Order: sequence, then structure tokens, then C-alpha cells
Amino acid sequence: MSSWVRRVLALTAKDIRCELRTRYALNALAMFAVITLIVVGLTIGQEVVSSSLHASFIWIIILFSSMQALAASFIKEEESKTADTLRIFADPGVVYAGKLLFSLALSVFLLVILVPLYIVLMDLDLPSVSRFLLVVALGSFGIASATTIIAAIVSKASVKGALFAVLSFPLLLPVLLSAMTATDIALQGGNPADMWNYIKILIAYPIIVITLSYILFEYVWSE
Repeated sequence: MSSWVRRVLALTAKDIRCELRTRYALNALAMFAVITLIVVGLTIGQEVVSSSLHASFIWIIILFSSMQALAASFIKEEESKTADTLRIFADPGVVYAGKLLFSLALSVFLLVILVPLYIVLMDLDLPSVSRFLLVVALGSFGIASATTIIAAIVSKASVKGALFAVLSFPLLLPVLLSAMTATDIALQGGNPADMWNYIKILIAYPIIVITLSYILFEYVWSE
């Protein structure tokens, strides 16, 4: 294992240890996802919900839950005055990769809580579990990849929450629309070929975002 990878994993492990001590992001993710899911369930009641509506609900909950927590790592570094130490002792690429892995870990935590609860509470019928999980995983990966660099941009701003939402929404629109459409097709048990165009977008999106973010991160981080 190269020293670069070891430093990335060490930074991610540090963030995870800090998060397990405070549980700030974990509690925000879990509470927002569960409360939103309960509200949606109570609103729908016994109504029959279409697959497209289920797809919209799932991605609205994932998006807004992610907004509550994925910016936390950079903001905590600024608020605890440890960002300058990171700038001095850690390579910008290591910092970006470590924070990205931490965001992905939070996204996995969110999906582990949300997906089973949604399936059970909303009585969701899944013709193809593998296709559904593939779309949800790829879409969440895309959200985490974009919100990581946005969190770095807004971490020094005075109105972090509002700015994070304003910058995130237009950047996340391609991945959200593709994820909702692909989820709708998966819930209908549609032909995999119909999903492929959207799956390609969900694969290409994080690759492009991560590549550009890695290139630009040094300028964002050092400003």
C-alpha cells in the first residue's frame, strides 16, 4: 500500500473517529431520514403510490438527508481551527480523497438505514432488487462526489447552510433526474436496456466530478 493511500485512509479514519465521538452527522442523517420517511408515510396513508412517485420520494429523502450531513467534515475542520494544520501537513489531494471517502461512508450509513425502512414502511414492491440497489448506490455516489467539493467551497462562508443548498442543487440536477428515472424503471421491472442510458450518466457523473474536483481542490483549499 502506497504512502499516499495510507495517508488518505488515516485522514478518513480520523474523521470517522471524530464523528463517532460527536455523532453530529450520523444523528442528522438518521433523524432527518426517519422523520421524513414517517411524514411521507403518514401523508400517503393507504393510497396506492405509483413507481414514479416512489422514485421521487426516495431521492427527495436521500437528497435532503445528505444536505444535512455531507458538508460537516470541512465545516468542522474550519470551526475547530484544524483546517490550517491540515493545510500545512497534508497534501491537498490527500485531504480531498480522505474527505470524499468520509462522505461515501456517511452515504452508505444513510442507505443502510433508509432503504430497508422505506421498503418495509412503504410496502415497496421490488421486481429487481439488484437493479434498484445499483441505481440507489450509483446515485448516492454521485451526490457524495459533488457535495464533497461544494462543502470545501462553502466551509469558510458565513451562511454555509444556505450557500451549500444553493450551489448543490444545480450541480446535482443531472444525477437526480437520471437516478429518479432509472429508479422508476427498476421499480416497474422494466427492460435493463431502458435503464442503461441513465446508468451510464450515473457512472460518468461521479468520474467527471471527482476528476475535476481533484484538479481544482488545491485552489479551493488554499484560498
